[in-house]
Amino acid sequence: MPQTLLARRNAALGAGTPLFYAHPLHLVRGDGAYLFDPQGRRYTDMYNNVPCVGHANAAVVAAMTKAQSTLNVHSRYLHEDIVAFCERLTGLHKTAKIESVIVSCSGTEAIEVALRMARFATGKQGIICSDGTYHGNSELVSKLTRLSLNQDSTSEVRAIPFPETYRPLLEGASEAELCEAYLARLAAAIDAHNRAGHGFAAFIACSILANEGLPNIPAGFMEKASAMVHAAGGLVISDEVQAGYARTGQWWGYDVSGLKPDIVVTGKPMGNGLPLAATAASRELVETFRAKTRYFNTFASSPLQAAVGLAVINYIEDQNLLHSVATIGANLKSGLQSRAPAWSAIGDVRGTGLFIGVELIKDDGHKTPDPDCAIDVINRLKDKGFLTSNAGIFRNTVKIRPPLVFQQHDADAFLAAWDEMVHDITH
Repeated sequence: MPQTLLARRNAALGAGTPLFYAHPLHLVRGDGAYLFDPQGRRYTDMYNNVPCVGHANAAVVAAMTKAQSTLNVHSRYLHEDIVAFCERLTGLHKTAKIESVIVSCSGTEAIEVALRMARFATGKQGIICSDGTYHGNSELVSKLTRLSLNQDSTSEVRAIPFPETYRPLLEGASEAELCEAYLARLAAAIDAHNRAGHGFAAFIACSILANEGLPNIPAGFMEKASAMVHAAGGLVISDEVQAGYARTGQWWGYDVSGLKPDIVVTGKPMGNGLPLAATAASRELVETFRAKTRYFNTFASSPLQAAVGLAVINYIEDQNLLHSVATIGANLKSGLQSRAPAWSAIGDVRGTGLFIGVELIKDDGHKTPDPDCAIDVINRLKDKGFLTSNAGIFRNTVKIRPPLVFQQHDADAFLAAWDEMVHDITH
């Protein structure tokens, strides 16, 4: 990036505004799974789930252009496409619990609606999340981010250790024993809310624990946790902003993990770049929320959002992307797993569909996270033309999350670049 542009950016946006990579990348164009710099160099996008059906997708651009050139108003008028879009969205869920939708513009806003919805429905205030999660940036939602396990006894938001098998809560325990240990932490958090007097309203989780680093979850945990929450009178909120919209090879991450949601939140991929998010639940939950608030968003439930939202769903279905995501993702994950024994820095390779994490560790026999190695890796991959990032609770996991239009030849090229990168580091 030219220094003048970086200096102008710092002045216009404020120094400290986040940028990826040691040498920030200047992008000017996108096409499918590819991005281009001013010199025309092509980079394969292995990270962005916003353009889920590809950068500059022609079908989405056409729908956006037609809607914007025909009619775009707020939601206080009748419009066929808005109703049709919400009907299509709820129809993508296999559970009868999802019937109605509150449309918004960002995942943060949709999560906040979900939390308030749960509190209105239960009459309780207590929220439980994981200690490694992230759900958004508003004052309410940001209280869930990377929350300490040692909360004040009066806190209305409590965290439990996120369930995983790689660094388990109990060393040497069987998977079944580990599941029960994590469930015991959930039960204790529910009890703490009730003893504090504000009661228990909801358990919220990304259905595949994306921000925690895509851990392998002890078998049965999500399903049993859902049953425990419901037995305690609480609601289950599934954050599908990263996990949903075919990312795992299923429409929803909860179809893979076993979470049983009452409220489902979606965001970024829905609009392929147009701000679009949604909170979906039963009609009773949605109408209770509407009766207790004057919620309104000028830019939500618009004809423009509906047109683009329908175009994205249509494209995923027409191109059978669920199948290709599952197939190509499995091949890519298998390719990375087969390479793990050759490089001691690879502690674990995990994920589902086109969402894969490679956790990098120090060679000390203790699975010590190595975020510096992860940063080195993503910068080296960028220089070879593949854009990833580091994530997870320790920032030591290489996050691989390409647009859904990513093809097998892209995966093959990435694995070749990965081999070159490892060779460069180890020789």
